[in-house]
Amino acid sequence: MTRLLLGAVLLGNLCVCVTAEGPVMLTPVTQVKFDAVDYKNIVHWTPPINNSSLLFYVQWKIYGEPQWLDVDGCQGIQKPQCDLSTVTSDLREWYYARVHASSPPSSRSAWTLSPRFSPRWDTKISPPVLKLNVTEQGIVVRVKPPKPLVRKLHSSLNYKIYLKHASGDEEVFEIECCSNKLTLKDLKHKAKYCLQAQTMIPLQAKSSARSSVKCFTTL
Repeated sequence: MTRLLLGAVLLGNLCVCVTAEGPVMLTPVTQVKFDAVDYKNIVHWTPPINNSSLLFYVQWKIYGEPQWLDVDGCQGIQKPQCDLSTVTSDLREWYYARVHASSPPSSRSAWTLSPRFSPRWDTKISPPVLKLNVTEQGIVVRVKPPKPLVRKLHSSLNYKIYLKHASGDEEVFEIECCSNKLTLKDLKHKAKYCLQAQTMIPLQAKSSARSSVKCFTTL
């Protein structure tokens, strides 16, 4: 009986030691992925639970490199997103991000890895903003692309202008690098036309969706 009691005590002590060893593991975050628009590269993820006390830690690395690096400004944050635009700005590289959750003082999750990301191929491109000036000589069309695109790819941006007639027929015009203006002439007087624009990056075979429709009536 003494031996049985001693064994039970030892087993109980062993269980306590195993339970107390190391931090309590949280469920990992899910759906870690880049959402990139105009080379603003934001990583989003889904928290494991709806808990406002959770803190998140984000790291990044270049594909093929062994070392993970902390993302400045994204250590111990509460929002489930992080801007990696600065560290993932090289269009020639591929990148990974990973995220883990922590609940002070000692609970944490394993890391969750994003899919491989290329700022060159995976970023979405926004359409330009259209500005129109109706004159007796014609319609002056100006396009204004998003600032990040201008900074990154000014010399590679082209635009398509879609002119829709009241009959439903559509004409397509191109504005090549490095201009942002097109004058449409020989239009019917007192006629209604509608315009849309599209940003083009020929070197990447990439284009934006069309801009919102702008209509006008000639003089």
